[in-house]
Parts: sequence; structure tokens; C-alpha cells
Amino acid sequence: MLNGSALRDDRMCRALKLAAMLSTVISTTMPLAAQAQTPSPLAEWQYSVGIPLEKLYNQPTPDWQARLGLGVTVHPRYDGAANYHAMVGPTIDVRYRDLFFLSTGEGLGVNLVSTTHWRAGLAITYDLGRRAQDNSGHLDGMGNINPAPEAKLFAEYAVSKDFPLVIRADVRRNLGGSDGWIGDLGAYMPLPGSSETFYWFAGPNLVFADSRYMQTWYGVSSLQSARSGYPQYNASAGLKSVGFGVSAIWFFQKHWFVTGDAGLQQLVGDAARSPVTRKATNAVFDFSFNYQF
Repeated sequence: MLNGSALRDDRMCRALKLAAMLSTVISTTMPLAAQAQTPSPLAEWQYSVGIPLEKLYNQPTPDWQARLGLGVTVHPRYDGAANYHAMVGPTIDVRYRDLFFLSTGEGLGVNLVSTTHWRAGLAITYDLGRRAQDNSGHLDGMGNINPAPEAKLFAEYAVSKDFPLVIRADVRRNLGGSDGWIGDLGAYMPLPGSSETFYWFAGPNLVFADSRYMQTWYGVSSLQSARSGYPQYNASAGLKSVGFGVSAIWFFQKHWFVTGDAGLQQLVGDAARSPVTRKATNAVFDFSFNYQF
């Protein structure tokens, strides 16, 4: 029989395993599976929430883990847009021996480091870019930002069982599209009220970008100015936004669970002052219904 301390650890292990399923919450259709990596107010840590804590609580990792589901997300049409739209589609999360993964949230990748406190690796994701014609005439003359794959390097650190704070950093390079660099620094912790069947997390994040990325998304060139009527505008490298997110999961049966996320992002600096930014504060909400094999 487990003593009180061991029982609490056992329950925490199982709860954290459930929480790791949150990486399936990004709702997209299969051709748009990397929509999770298109700029949105959802923090990067929300795509892998809970996973770094599994080993911290000595949670055994099976050879295969697979979760499939259906979800819906509501988010702005682009960073800084005033109008929103909804997308519905499948969620996918497949992992092999804590080594390889294919996920609508994290992309296709490999964990190069996976220890009790650390998780780090490489992944390929996809950015859908920005279509001027999808934004109610506000981007007329600005041209499109083409869809492009992204290369991502990420690292996560879980502090301790007594203080289960997870710190995450990543840097991504658009291989086309904006052809720029963007990085995310965030942290999160489990929240009070969690149990074996319900678990939730919250935390902040910061997003940085280089001048090429910023100019592509928020700048206005002389040619774009002539076509759109916006004044010419140069967007410099630096802090792009600050944000905060909440993620939750509820297992209502052994294999069935639902997930939900909410994220809020505040554009700052050159991104907030850009002529193409209609609303500096954006939010995203998603919900998914999933099955764990």
C-alpha cells in the first residue's frame, strides 16, 4: 500500500501524464496542421504543456503514444488584426519513446535531450503566412506573405517536484515567407484545483523577432506605401509582444478527454505602432475533443 506521500506523487504522475495531452489542442485541418505555428496569441509553451514534467515525476514513457481528436479554434486573421475567424479540424499527437514526435502543435521533430529536468530538440513546423485578400480590404496593396516551413530549436527546464515551474525557450527560422528569425521565452506552472482527471496550467511569454521578420509583418516599404496608401514604415528588431495563457484538460473517461486553451497577446514597440496593426491586443481560444489510444 502506498503511503500518503507516495500516493500524492502517484496521483501527480498520472495527472501530469494527462496534462501532457494538451499538445493536441491545436485545431486545424490536415493541410493546415502547422497553423499552430502561424503567428497567434497562443504561447509556444501551450503546445507542449506538461510534457517536461512527466520525467520529473518518474512517469514511465511507453514506446508509442497516440492521441487523435477534433477541435475548433478562434483567432485573429493575422497578428494585429481586428477581425477573427474560426477553424475546425483534426488534432494529432504521436510520440515514439520520448524521442520522435509528430504533432499539430509541435510539428515533426526529435528530442535530442530528454532527462529528468531537461527536454530539448529540433522540429520542423509550418507558417501559413498572411493573405491580403482575406482581411476585409485592410491589407490591400500590401501583398501576401507566402506560406513557408520553419526550423525550430527548443529547450525546456522543469525546476523541481516541490516547485514545478517549467521554463521554455525556442528560436525559429522561416525558410521562406518572412525569411526571418523569431523566438519565444515563456514559463508556466500547474494551478490549484487540479486533480487526477482535471489539470490546468498558466503562465506568461515574451516574443522577439529580427528586423527581417518585423519588416515583413509590420513594415511598409515604399512600393507597398504607393499601392496601399499607408505611410512608409520601418519595423526594427526587438520585443514583438508580451502574452499570457491558460491551458486545461479534463479526462471524463479512461481514453476520452477534452482540452481548452486561451491566450492573450499585447503587441508592443514597432509592432504595436505599425500602420497595418488595427488592434494591438489579440486573443485566441480553442477547444478539442480527443481519444488516447
